Order: sequence, then structure tokens, then C-alpha cells
Amino acid sequence: MGKPVTVEVVVDGLGRGRSGMAVAVNGEVVPRSRWPATELADGDQVEVLTAVQGG
Repeated sequence: MGKPVTVEVVVDGLGRGRSGMAVAVNGEVVPRSRWPATELADGDQVEVLTAVQGG
């Protein structure tokens, strides 16, 4: 078995930094404090949202 993939691993793999980012797994927002402990399973739907400021 390989190392579990967590939300934190996915976010870090994007290489975009974490500022203004939110993550939802299967439609549930995962608080940033839970990213290291939230393991992903096959079939999970992961949404990464980034805040965009406009004027």
C-alpha cells in the first residue's frame, strides 16, 4: 500500500499556494485545519476553488 493521499497533498501538488483557496470533497467543504488529516478514497469528487478579486 502506498502513502494515503490527503487534501493537503493534492493542494500542494497544484503548486499554486494556498492563499484564497478552498477545497470540497464530495460536496462538503474541508476546513484548512483538516487538510492534512483528510484522506481521499477512489471515486471521491474533489473541487478546488480559488477566490478571484475583481473590481
